[in-house]
Amino acid sequence: MPIQSAGILLFRHRKGGPEVFLIHPGGPYWAKKDEGAWSIPKGIADPDENVLLAARREFREETGFDVDGDFHALGTFRQPGGKRLSVWALEGDCDPSQLNSNIFQMMWPPKSGRMQSFPEADRGRWFARSEAEVKIVKGQRPILGIFFKAQEDRFHQGA
Repeated sequence: MPIQSAGILLFRHRKGGPEVFLIHPGGPYWAKKDEGAWSIPKGIADPDENVLLAARREFREETGFDVDGDFHALGTFRQPGGKRLSVWALEGDCDPSQLNSNIFQMMWPPKSGRMQSFPEADRGRWFARSEAEVKIVKGQRPILGIFFKAQEDRFHQGA
């Protein structure tokens, strides 16, 4: 059975249109990567855990921000590694400079025997559509497509 992940795509409206909040993964493998490296805050749901509650927990763990409100399911997306990622959109706001992520440990440098600590996310940022589509990891681009299409439809319906 594929691993189930869950995430929240936080968004806000600005004069130029909607913006989405993405995070950049911490650790040495991602340190020099930017385009195609950013992600929706997400993580693995426990087998018996409510997936939306897992998404909220993971958002808090990766950003330090609690989220609540009117969650809109965007769907479940198969990721390149085979995981299933369920995502909800939520309108809200946060200050990326206040991001406070959980820490993970890994051996670094490889085969050194030394364990080092790194943040799960080393920074967060708000992106307009054109830049978000370049910055987000390839497997999550379809999520942005669905989200921005829904925003356009909402705009055209006068909501």
